Amino acid sequence: MIVAGNWKMYAGPDPRELADRLASVSGVEVVVCPPFTGLAACVHAGLATYAQNVHWEREGAYTGEVSAPMLLGIGAAGSLVGHSERRQYFGETDEGVARRAAAALAAGLDVIACVGETLAEREAGETEEVLRRQVSVLEAHARLVVAYEPVWAIGTGLTATPETAQDAHAFIKSLLDVPVLYGGSVKPDNAVELMVQPDVDGALVGGASLQVESFAAICEAAAAAA
Repeated sequence: MIVAGNWKMYAGPDPRELADRLASVSGVEVVVCPPFTGLAACVHAGLATYAQNVHWEREGAYTGEVSAPMLLGIGAAGSLVGHSERRQYFGETDEGVARRAAAALAAGLDVIACVGETLAEREAGETEEVLRRQVSVLEAHARLVVAYEPVWAIGTGLTATPETAQDAHAFIKSLLDVPVLYGGSVKPDNAVELMVQPDVDGALVGGASLQVESFAAICEAAAAAA
């Protein structure tokens, strides 16, 4: 089981307090994804730390970007790529996501690549078409994990039913043999029922990762479901 907390553009909890609270949780790989300004503090607290994005070039005139060697240099272990908010607000494409993932993996970072459909795409019966397109640009790798995040369930309070999540995860695994996390309004009170599904390998947690106790509760739920 893998549980990753995406802090987005929030300061997040105190890294040392979080590390102390998670010390008693076993059987789960726990990752935090703070903003760039919080990476060093999370690394120093002993947390497995991922960036929220990474560029495909090692260096260059790419204002506002950060490279895999730079992340490795401060002790980061991996990065998210292709989060729906990056696709929606910053125009990231499937091709760009593939380039970011490939460069990060080649440099030695772990990668969580995010995929998922919008509400309009789901209502149009296009979920599998969208997932096939987004997953097809990725290549299986020992350090690659996919996160299925139905866009309609991110920050909305809506959550895919366990059966809906299971169907999507099984479909993704039929395309690419990697672990698949569920992301979309994961909370302590729904974590167990989601993570006991046979093809759900953990969670990508947003808002609930900003509080120590709620995030720890999800990690404990993952341990119970493992």
